[in-house]
Amino acid sequence: MVPSVFMFLRALPLTSNGKVDRRRLPVPQLDESDIGSSYVGARSPIEEILVEIWAELLMTGQVGIHDNFFSLGGHSLLATQIIARVQSVLQVDLPILSLFEAPTVAGMAERVERALRSEQGMEVPPLVPVSRTQDLPLSFAQQRLWFLDQLEPGRATYNIPNAVRLCGRLDVAA
Repeated sequence: MVPSVFMFLRALPLTSNGKVDRRRLPVPQLDESDIGSSYVGARSPIEEILVEIWAELLMTGQVGIHDNFFSLGGHSLLATQIIARVQSVLQVDLPILSLFEAPTVAGMAERVERALRSEQGMEVPPLVPVSRTQDLPLSFAQQRLWFLDQLEPGRATYNIPNAVRLCGRLDVAA
């Protein structure tokens, strides 16, 4: 939540009502001294794609491969958009944490290449049978119900009682 740019003004432009006139505020400009690194262009096709995605979403003219995403004005909402765009363009499923761990184009490109080499892509792992000789792990829904029961034991919140009258012959074999 730290602003990426600080601007010092002698006075804020005001409207006739005495409120800040946001339309007359100057637009902050980032330069290399603000970012703290010199510009280095893309070295591979993956870096070129990532640079284009970052420049478009961050609305900056030039993004170097060593520029920090957060120093360029990025935040968590933009991070989710970048990960979604990378997923749709490069067909690689990366966790959002990867952008926080490697906040440069070079770092992201390395993770994308690693994911492509390991063929993670968009494939879902296969379903395999599990031995039934021991207890099975709970599903997420079962874990949630167990947790809620631990919070308020004996509550019947998730029980939906209904009475149903069935008519006709009973087929015991069925």
